[in-house]
Amino acid sequence: MVFMMNYEIEINKIAQAIKHIRQEKGLSVQELAYRCNIERSNLSRLEAGRTNMTIKTLCAICDALEIELTDIIK
Repeated sequence: MVFMMNYEIEINKIAQAIKHIRQEKGLSVQELAYRCNIERSNLSRLEAGRTNMTIKTLCAICDALEIELTDIIK
């Protein structure tokens, strides 16, 4: 049970980092989703921490934001 809580905390940290960087770059959720080739609703859930992220999705987001994976996973 403790592992699950830590897992959710980490997902939320990553989700907030993605949202923060997206906003800093002046991108809408729609624009970033388009650049990543994912549905806008999926990106919205991801940024809210309501869905699990795959490495593939994280890499696509990083590419679209022009950042390194380590920039959102600290």
